[in-house]
Amino acid sequence: MFAATFPGQGSQSIGMLSELSQACTEVRETFEEATHALGFDLWSLVQEGPERRLNATEQTQPAMLAAGVAAWRCWVSRGGVLPCVAAGHSLGEYSALVAFGALEFADAIRTVAARGRFMQEAVPENAGGIAAIVGLDDETVVALCDEISERAELGHVSAVNFNAPGQVAIAGASRALDAAIAQAREVGARRAIRLPMSVPVHCPLMAPATRKLEATLGAIRVHPPTVPILHNVDVETRPDGASIRDALAGQLASPVRWRQTVITMRERGATTMVEFGPGRVLTGLARRIDRGIAAMSVHDGESLDAALQAVMNGAGG
Repeated sequence: MFAATFPGQGSQSIGMLSELSQACTEVRETFEEATHALGFDLWSLVQEGPERRLNATEQTQPAMLAAGVAAWRCWVSRGGVLPCVAAGHSLGEYSALVAFGALEFADAIRTVAARGRFMQEAVPENAGGIAAIVGLDDETVVALCDEISERAELGHVSAVNFNAPGQVAIAGASRALDAAIAQAREVGARRAIRLPMSVPVHCPLMAPATRKLEATLGAIRVHPPTVPILHNVDVETRPDGASIRDALAGQLASPVRWRQTVITMRERGATTMVEFGPGRVLTGLARRIDRGIAAMSVHDGESLDAALQAVMNGAGG
């Protein structure tokens, strides 16, 4: 059996999925649907840029959602089987929900564009951010952030992405973030650097965005998915639309528990993990979390064929 995963913000790049679009008509068709829903040419933005605009949160999110869904549709068009379980990293959770019937694609595209706006509005530009801490255990990073946050003059910072052993992302107010980076280096982090994202997502500073997102989600239909989907907020599945809405809204201000997500996928019987969308971020994390899992990505024609062959020939169980 195999697990399907979908990447989130940070995996985008100019020209992504261009090769896959030549091998699979579903890519352009998916982006045309997105263009119709959004009112601007999303494929042109993804292929031509400018990079600054693609990296703007409210543009990145629909672009990555469309990319993940497009890669999945290519899989289906080639006869790919359903996974035993699925998940998406942060924004990628929406891709998973579309792929397995919980959300309509057009609704999801408009929702994540709004989500991006809400996130940017919650914290003024340059007032917050995200950093990667490599080489410290989870408990050390959490304690470090708690200590910094007790200093009221610096603001809040917290651990927000538990991605893999020794790899944690932190987010918060800029001064608190800088203090946490400096302290992480002092206590032995191999790497502690800011990431190119100005929105401190998955921390309590996103509370205003959460309230707005709740209202947006309340206006769309949400169905039970056809495949069990593990949600970022607690690594649990949801049986109905109301509880899925709650998980999506709560996700904005809660940590992403990706390490536990991969472990739970293994416990549910997945021996292969296929990442649908550009980049190989989740593929790399899976290999760090569990070396026994066969991890691969679908981002072009060659990788699609390789993943199909691996799963169909029983590499996934």
